Amino acid sequence: QVQLVESGGGLVRAGDSLRLSCTVSGRTISTYNMAWLRQAPGKEREFVAAISWTGRRTRYADSVKGRFTISRDSAKNTLYLQMNNLKFEDTAVYYCAGGGELGGPADVWNDWGQGTQVTVSS
Repeated sequence: QVQLVESGGGLVRAGDSLRLSCTVSGRTISTYNMAWLRQAPGKEREFVAAISWTGRRTRYADSVKGRFTISRDSAKNTLYLQMNNLKFEDTAVYYCAGGGELGGPADVWNDWGQGTQVTVSS
């Protein structure tokens, strides 16, 4: 059974940075694509960033390009999302997901974490 556990969310000010982590158990992260998606209040869950199972390819939503970086540590079986220059509109619950198509929307991802709240004050 695959389990994904996110951490690192919190309340920050606009312009601050935050790093999210997703620790995976039950599967080696170097064997499947992984991603971060987010859901703001009243909105649908949306794709944020993804990394391929090889670690060689990444994809980003246009809204976060140049500000967010997805990475992984295979030795720790952990996925990361470094978020810089955070904006008010980045406020959402951030979810770690695995087993989907790189860049794909929420419904193509198979495994999910419980989510971590990121709140950016303006």
